[in-house]
Amino acid sequence: MSATVSTSNNDSPERRAAAAHLAGRHRRDRIFVLLCQAATVIGVLLLAALLYGILRDGLGRLSLDFLRNPPSRFAGRAGIMPALYGSLWVVTLTGLVSVPVGVAAAIYLEEYAPKNRLTAFIQTNIANLAGVPSIVYGLLGLAVFVRFLGLQRSITAGALTLALLVLPTVIIATQEALRAVPRSLREASFGLGATQWQTIRFQVLRSAMGGILTGVILSLSRAIGETAPLITIGAASYIAFAPRNLSDNFTVLPVQIFNWAARPQEEFRATAAAAIIVLLAVLLTLNSIALVLRNRFQRQN
Repeated sequence: MSATVSTSNNDSPERRAAAAHLAGRHRRDRIFVLLCQAATVIGVLLLAALLYGILRDGLGRLSLDFLRNPPSRFAGRAGIMPALYGSLWVVTLTGLVSVPVGVAAAIYLEEYAPKNRLTAFIQTNIANLAGVPSIVYGLLGLAVFVRFLGLQRSITAGALTLALLVLPTVIIATQEALRAVPRSLREASFGLGATQWQTIRFQVLRSAMGGILTGVILSLSRAIGETAPLITIGAASYIAFAPRNLSDNFTVLPVQIFNWAARPQEEFRATAAAAIIVLLAVLLTLNSIALVLRNRFQRQN
């Protein structure tokens, strides 16, 4: 008699409904995982197809002459030397400006600034600026750096424009890295008599350096591939000589690629593909250096 009661309790409507609900959740979870896997596979396949097309068209054009020659109206003679030097100049100066300013701003907002409405207003606007289209920064750079400050169409104007573009990303990434540092680490440092700056410099920044460098990598990767802001401020599409100082006119690899890809001749497609390969190599090299530095800081901690 007791076994019959136990069986009827196990098969009660409430238990059957709970089991059906749990099975439905597991089924939806499996469907979601399959959709995510399908999206990942589609993305990887599209990227692989794009890279295959670029390598197929561009590998035959890669040579030392391609790296040393200036652009030309003949595809077989065209090279990327001025654009390559211009990209290195611009991304280096962009990093020198945006990284110290962005990290310092993040440290102040996260460690020193009072938690009031003004700070919240600044934080909201920084987050909004991270999503502003890059062409808007190009117009700002044209108005402020090129015309108002009289920097003309120089490397300095281009780098400062890109520094404004990536600055919100650096600030946000640095703040997130600082927030990830346990509060107990700060309290232990204060308990040993360290000042706030000593705590930030020797404890917090060392622990957060991996996240900070990740934000820097993402920011400079975006900067080196930008075209619209530099075209807006007047980056030249044809430069015959490599820039020698910060006041020279310049072009960069994305602008040169855009110029070649827009030409109707078939030969320039291979030239543009070869320039894309060089741009990817430069980007991967810079990212690899940053990753090595980040891993070294993480091992030290």
